[in-house]
Amino acid sequence: MAASESRFSPLPQSLPVWYIMDELGSRIQHSDNPSVAMSVFFYIPLQMAFSLIWPLRDLDYEDEVTRMYYSVVGDSELAAVCHMLPWSREHSLSLNDPLWSQLDQFVVPAMTERCKEDLPSPDVVAQPPSGPISMVYTDLTLVKSFLTHPAFSLTSTEEKAEILWLCEHFKQFRSLRPNQFVNQYPCENVVTCKDLLVEVARRAGHSQMLPPWFPVSFNLLYELPHMVREFLTRKERNQDNVWIVKPWNLGRGMDIQITDNLTHIIRLAQTGPKIASKYITSPVLFDRPDAGGKVKFDVRYVVLVPSVAPLVLYSYNVFWLRFANRPFSLDNFTDYQKHFTVMNYLEGVELKQIHFNEFIPEFERQYPNHSWKSVENKIHQMLREVFQSACSRPPPAGIAPSPQSRAIYAADIMLEWTPQGDIQPVLLEVNYSPDCVRACKYHPDFFNHIFELFFLDPTRQSGNLPVTRLL
Repeated sequence: MAASESRFSPLPQSLPVWYIMDELGSRIQHSDNPSVAMSVFFYIPLQMAFSLIWPLRDLDYEDEVTRMYYSVVGDSELAAVCHMLPWSREHSLSLNDPLWSQLDQFVVPAMTERCKEDLPSPDVVAQPPSGPISMVYTDLTLVKSFLTHPAFSLTSTEEKAEILWLCEHFKQFRSLRPNQFVNQYPCENVVTCKDLLVEVARRAGHSQMLPPWFPVSFNLLYELPHMVREFLTRKERNQDNVWIVKPWNLGRGMDIQITDNLTHIIRLAQTGPKIASKYITSPVLFDRPDAGGKVKFDVRYVVLVPSVAPLVLYSYNVFWLRFANRPFSLDNFTDYQKHFTVMNYLEGVELKQIHFNEFIPEFERQYPNHSWKSVENKIHQMLREVFQSACSRPPPAGIAPSPQSRAIYAADIMLEWTPQGDIQPVLLEVNYSPDCVRACKYHPDFFNHIFELFFLDPTRQSGNLPVTRLL
């Protein structure tokens, strides 16, 4: 069984914890018509977990105690069969099974607001800061330390602030004064939550196909049968079947697993809302002699959005790189330092730092037929398509227009070889309020540049901001 470890964990977010029940619990068999339900109960005084059971109907002496091994959305027989595959014979669901006729029933529900937000009034007219100095309230230490632009001054109270730059999610957009701005957009979770980003990517595709910059992905809460069919189809065709399973809304590489085992994927679907994406098996690698060979890497681009109606988009000219510490190969999927690049939250693990202006010539030396400029042009086009798709629907299915909003997002990107030998950027995720420690450490004017672009009239801007306008 699996339990969610949250308030009992030192980690800021919840992670599933797997455990094996004792002899009695392990002997309780599955039934589609169970006699009992079972749940985990964590008893804080003893710091112990117990499996609680309670009857679902009246039981007579010597009646068998049974439980349902899985939970499923809806009452589809196909979904039930898919969830039971870990306990069934491998051939119990073939690609010719008539149950697949139910597949069209499995669709992701229309996007709904995860957290209720007050959408801005359509009549609001934002009043840009007009004074020589704008007051800024922030709960971010980095902004307090590195916002040194003379046109901005910090205040300790939100009431006095013209600009709210917050890490905490802001939902009360109608509470803003006409001369007050915030660093968030309503319903921006359509790009920052991984399951909703899948829908945005599908919207950007053509003829129901995903765009080339997004991997085949399935929402395991609603689309497990689709994922199972894709897995079985690839297996029949002898195609690689390595998948990466991620929670909808965790970061820092937490609770992410890589596997080529269908049973593993199905069981992970029971540990909380997750997506399964085709693992990138032909990544563009970077030769690290200090690591013993060619390693995975990803690139983080910072996207600046001063407006969504009309959509105005900038890319910060400095990008950041993250590297694996061990040579890449399609094995040992639990080897974190081989398959993952997020090293800055692990103790005792090397964090390889290469600046963008050092990386570009080295990349072009390793791949002389591929200029970084051509790769970056593809990245920029991908970012345009992502945000155009994200803003193409009214809220909550799309980012809502808000004249009092400005925002930055971090797009994490990998590079993949196409069958034709070209380099294709692939979007991994989009982050709200990204970690800017390295940005500030190596580029102390990072927040000065952002605030100048977002909140100063063009006549007051320096004219040489390190940004590229995309839209």
